[in-house]
Amino acid sequence: MPHPPQLRIPATYMRGGTSKGVFFRLEDLPERARGPGPARDALLMRVIGSPDPYGKHTDGMGGATSSTSKCVIISKSTQPGHDVDYLYGQVAIDTAFVDWSGNCGNLSAAVGPFAIAHGFLDPARVPDNGICTVRIWQANIRKTIIAQVPVTGGQVQETGDFELDGVTFPAAEIVLEFLDPAEDDGDGGSMFPTGNRVDDLDVPGIGSLKATMINAGIPTIFVNAADLGLNGTELQPEINGMASFRIAWKDWPAFRAARDAVPEADRRAAMARYLADPRDTATAVGMLNFLRKLAVGELLSRASTRRLLAIMTATTTGPNRLKAGLPAGASLAHKTGTSATDLGLTAVTNDVGIVTLKDGRRYAVVAFLAASPQDEDARERTIADAMRVIVKAAG
Repeated sequence: MPHPPQLRIPATYMRGGTSKGVFFRLEDLPERARGPGPARDALLMRVIGSPDPYGKHTDGMGGATSSTSKCVIISKSTQPGHDVDYLYGQVAIDTAFVDWSGNCGNLSAAVGPFAIAHGFLDPARVPDNGICTVRIWQANIRKTIIAQVPVTGGQVQETGDFELDGVTFPAAEIVLEFLDPAEDDGDGGSMFPTGNRVDDLDVPGIGSLKATMINAGIPTIFVNAADLGLNGTELQPEINGMASFRIAWKDWPAFRAARDAVPEADRRAAMARYLADPRDTATAVGMLNFLRKLAVGELLSRASTRRLLAIMTATTTGPNRLKAGLPAGASLAHKTGTSATDLGLTAVTNDVGIVTLKDGRRYAVVAFLAASPQDEDARERTIADAMRVIVKAAG
């Protein structure tokens, strides 16, 4: 089988704050990867080297940590009064997932220098020596960032004496202004979405915790380290190695306690925004194209294709969804997805995969149920019934 030709895509590897990422100009990406969807995600994951079951990113530009597995796409701004649009993707390390839901404040510091170096600003605005102001539209969270970039000899000044905790060597300082970073709730912003500066959270397995919830770019919960038996100076590897701590904070009741502290009106508004935002979901057609390309080996290398299909075939979740509608002798390589249920709606119930019938024919099947008020049994019956209809139509 002939191998696909290599792609030559201009890119820049940059540090911003305590993060590193691969920066692209939108116009340099293959046309199929210039918009949201599986093609863009697949390209960026391959650049970073994900998903990597070894967790090392040996075959990619990622650094095998959350702060170094990032991609940025820059384009001429579509927003009045802005220079560039900045789109950020957080690439998972060992799973096939790119998170487009938030911003990276660290890499925001690298956007201005990238924009100047790649000609996104009118040259007349770039001083020979001094500070160049770059107005950035953060496309993920739809907010404005202003970057003050030092320039020497008409070029971005990279060296300097600014020191940052977590970064070994000093460099030039990039000053950022985040304009109105809180999520707008119609009353001037909701920096504190619960309306309280401090909330009491009852966390099963831990007890009552004093917590501050802040929504400014990325929703974050602040707690006192001492309340968790920590001293606040632990580094990431140490915390990641604390099995009991990790299990406790992945506990579903703990999330529910934090969620329920948010006023219902704010939760309903957030749910409506999520359901209306196409960036947060794949389309059925896009997923079908993704599965078709995976099945015929156009998406990944031969070895990676075999591995991914084997993982999908071994999936044990969702036995009452697509699997329940299969005829005897058929097999299914698939993955399921289910969101939380809140306010009587389950935002997402999915099952997608490649069906192989007894006679060898293969079909890509995508079942997406959005914003369903049904219980789980009813949603799964709907997906199974759809599978039966497809099998019957196939003859």
